[in-house]
Amino acid sequence: MKKKIIHIDREKCIGCGACAETCHQGAIAMIAGKAMLVKEDHCDGLGRCLPKCPADAISFIEKEIIGCPGNKAKAIKREEQVLDGVSVSSKLMQWPCQIKLVPINAPYFNEADLLVAADCTAFAYGNFHNDFMKDKVTVVGCPKLDDIDYSEKLGEILANNDIKSITVTRMEVPCCGGIERAVQNAIKNSGKTIPLNVVTISTAGDIL
Repeated sequence: MKKKIIHIDREKCIGCGACAETCHQGAIAMIAGKAMLVKEDHCDGLGRCLPKCPADAISFIEKEIIGCPGNKAKAIKREEQVLDGVSVSSKLMQWPCQIKLVPINAPYFNEADLLVAADCTAFAYGNFHNDFMKDKVTVVGCPKLDDIDYSEKLGEILANNDIKSITVTRMEVPCCGGIERAVQNAIKNSGKTIPLNVVTISTAGDIL
């Protein structure tokens, strides 16, 4: 069984947010400054968001539904997360990237949009580089494996640099809450007001 849903061209998207505001099903969200269809099973395929897009970035596609648990078609067959069949190049802007290894003060932190990523998110979410890392300074870690509190190190980075915004990507598993709490405490300890966006990814690779 096929279902008609929308497709958002993130290269065309200008980040105005009109489609997300128009979508009554909550299927569209703004991720890293761009619109994204985050809940395919919520999209009704009626396209109310279509005329609201000033950049002509929204179109219709059909996807095969391979299962319908309950009343929702949650098991929509997903396409490979590649861009027009072309391999995705790395968007890493600096080295090192591990939280334990990055310096407290570095030129690349100046006026940067910071991505604090739990290790597993880059493996669970197929198009992680383009959707999250692009144009951001990326630091990664796992609070469970490292068994440390990142908040002190991150707090010093925030205090000593002009960070414009922070995006946290974490998995849905409980232990990943440690990296989210560390960033929240780091912002508090830095004494600064920095916009924070937290994105949770499921073990199946979907944005929740």
